[in-house]
Amino acid sequence: MKPYEQVSIVATTMVEAPMRVTSTELTAPFVERLGLPADFLAATTGIVARRFWPPEHQPSAGSTAAARKLLAEVGLAPGEVGALVSTSVSKDYVEPADACFVHHGLGLRDTCLNFDLGNACLAFLNGMDVVAQMIEAGRIEHGLVVVGESSRPVVEPTVQRFASGEASPEALREEIATLTLGSGAAAMLLSHRRHAPAGHAFRGTVTLADTRHHQMCLGMPDRGRTDSIGLMDHGVALAKRTWAQATQTFGWSLDSVDLFALHQVSGPHTAELARAVGFDLGRAFPIYPEFGNTGPASIPMVLSQVEAAGEVMPGDRVVLGGIGSGLNCTVGAVDW
Repeated sequence: MKPYEQVSIVATTMVEAPMRVTSTELTAPFVERLGLPADFLAATTGIVARRFWPPEHQPSAGSTAAARKLLAEVGLAPGEVGALVSTSVSKDYVEPADACFVHHGLGLRDTCLNFDLGNACLAFLNGMDVVAQMIEAGRIEHGLVVVGESSRPVVEPTVQRFASGEASPEALREEIATLTLGSGAAAMLLSHRRHAPAGHAFRGTVTLADTRHHQMCLGMPDRGRTDSIGLMDHGVALAKRTWAQATQTFGWSLDSVDLFALHQVSGPHTAELARAVGFDLGRAFPIYPEFGNTGPASIPMVLSQVEAAGEVMPGDRVVLGGIGSGLNCTVGAVDW
């Protein structure tokens, strides 16, 4: 693949879900029944808390709020947006696409292409790639990628099953990943560089697949089943191969990267990925302790957080990376 030359990331923003729930609070209804310590989830995953939206909240509402906030911050009129891609795993309905709700909520023009793109935790990166291709080809000048994740509908039924005795201690092994899920929303504006010469140059992505392992993580509306150990082992192996190809595509080395903005599943997963690929964990800004695994929202949330904290500077090289159930792995490159 030839790196993009005309695509700038103008800005990224996030909206926090308002309800903070600690791991100890979340698992309190069943830890005694299963003979587990009160802090077992935090101790196992490194996730201290996650966020929930109110029960009536729809995922598209988070996406809309993040995009509205972003457009106001950069001063771009809704009528100038040429494409909108919604990348949430969480959905308001089976149909129509969540993008329709966001499109209407923002008041985008009728010629603005809008659709959902789904690929588990990699969808936001894939959405960036699709919008960037349209910009590079001259089809649009500005495009939005949005995501709104709501973990409450799957986490709460899981807790209830364990609390009621419907699920065994053995079942916890394949459902613990569900308990790591968090909520949040984010949006990113990508534009042709003529409109954003001071923007962050998005060079593109490299993706590899190993779909032999498509049964390792299965998500349903009210429960999830995950082979956490197998997923980590095979996912990290795929990440190593993807990183090797990305270094050839972008001409980057580990030493030349200033920040790894990662999709973060848990503490052990992030540490194992860093060990296997060979980068220092100090270059990966952690959000999982407070937000949990927010799926495709994770990477834009990291970018929003590091920029707000002054942890990334003009001229830095930023890697966007994630492993998605299926399995797929994507590595993106940004010259900040």
